[in-house]
Amino acid sequence: MSNRKTSDPGERQLGQDESELWTKITRSIKPLRRPPAKIDAPGNTRASTPRPKAAISVVSGGEATKPEARSALPLAPIGRRTKQKLARGTEPIDARIDLHGLTQSEAHHALLHFLRRAQDDGHKFALVITGKGRIKFETEREAGVLRREVPRWLRHKEFRDYVVGYEPAHVGHGGEGALYIRLRRSRG
Repeated sequence: MSNRKTSDPGERQLGQDESELWTKITRSIKPLRRPPAKIDAPGNTRASTPRPKAAISVVSGGEATKPEARSALPLAPIGRRTKQKLARGTEPIDARIDLHGLTQSEAHHALLHFLRRAQDDGHKFALVITGKGRIKFETEREAGVLRREVPRWLRHKEFRDYVVGYEPAHVGHGGEGALYIRLRRSRG
């Protein structure tokens, strides 16, 4: 018997420059960190999940504040089932606004005022109609300015005090030219 290594006949050998490149790349890779195994009982191990740190931070001056006081509240998507209920009409849409024909500044002001009022009235869901945009030619569609801008506005701090989350509406309510909005409860 010989000590000669046999290799797969379909396996290709790397050239010198390929080998150098491969060595350089593999040296730059860091392994993934895995959390240490947590032992509950003898012989029983399970992966531990890191717990989030307390939602308190210290500001200069030594006073503790919650992150919500420093930054905007996070947005959460509307769940699939809730969106289905809205589309079918089994979950009511409490308020509607149509922003067609408004300039950006008019639409921004109208939307902010609408959301404030809807929240004050205790509404849970609203429908915002932005429109789909203009049709340039028979096959091309130009995305509407409001259709593009309204989701951006909803992510800003001034709107996030009123909005929990949003999703594109069902075709029956305007499809890609409208948004379902879940309103935040009034803190008053």
